Amino acid sequence: MFNFSQIRKFQRQALTVLAGALLSHAAMAWTDKPVKLLVPAPAGGNIDVIARLLADQLSADIGQPMVVENKPGAGGAIAVQAMRAAPADGQTLMVTASNVLTEIPHVMKTGFDPLKDVRPVGFVARGNLVMIAAPNVPAKDFNSFMAYAKKNPGNLSFASYSTGTISHYVGMILNQKAGLDLQHVPFLGSPPALAQVMGGQIPVMFDGFATSRNLISTGKVQAYAVASKSRLSQLPEVPTMTELGYPDLNFSNWMGIIASSNVSADLAEKIHKAIRAAALNPKFKERVVANGFEPSEDANLAQMAQTVKLDFDRNAAIVKQFNIQINQ
Repeated sequence: MFNFSQIRKFQRQALTVLAGALLSHAAMAWTDKPVKLLVPAPAGGNIDVIARLLADQLSADIGQPMVVENKPGAGGAIAVQAMRAAPADGQTLMVTASNVLTEIPHVMKTGFDPLKDVRPVGFVARGNLVMIAAPNVPAKDFNSFMAYAKKNPGNLSFASYSTGTISHYVGMILNQKAGLDLQHVPFLGSPPALAQVMGGQIPVMFDGFATSRNLISTGKVQAYAVASKSRLSQLPEVPTMTELGYPDLNFSNWMGIIASSNVSADLAEKIHKAIRAAALNPKFKERVVANGFEPSEDANLAQMAQTVKLDFDRNAAIVKQFNIQINQ
């Protein structure tokens, strides 16, 4: 039987926990109203998955509902324009992959300036490219494939999930740096390209690890290399392109939240702190890795803006160098 003093003790403890939770929410919150997270892609895709993971974590952190709203189309422009049309109060944000800002505007008229009209306020994950091969390709590693490709000039191809994306860029640069003649075959997204590689119709492609990881683990495709600075935690045995002698083949996409450039600097900083806390949460990081992504690097607002500009300028130079156009 509990006595009165024990009951009062439990009540005080409960109130202390509740007060701590409320203070924690208040410290993280940048708004006291529900937040809309726009997604420039259909439900079920990689961006949508990250958006819903982030919505769960942010809602728990700041104590406000996070409403995910999918607005696909026009290379992300529909979602961006909807965000910019909303009041700049931090209640309408956009979860995106960096390609919406750094790749697509070079090959499609988007109606917004990715360096002026929007600002990144938080990186939460990074998607990395993996060079994969069809199961029927005789080469079992990268160097063997190089020798195989050079013996078959003009007779082999590489798939991409669209003209003007990094999966296209990397293949073109590999051709140039390695002296290959792989023919580019673009598709409308990763799934149809993967189907052709898995079926043996196209020998290789650079695909996001998040979409190819199950095929790699089940032996339906071969993994040759990773186009990133360091090896992936989930593919520790697969070398990087840098290790193989191709340091220029370092491409990946960050995933995170952007806001309208009309959002004030103070508000952007508050949003950034909340997003960063969510990204560092062990449970969130575990869920990110479980979905085939790597946790994001730490970066402040200025560093994130610089990252966008560097990637944008780099991709602009690639598009110009290889004369990449949307109708190719």
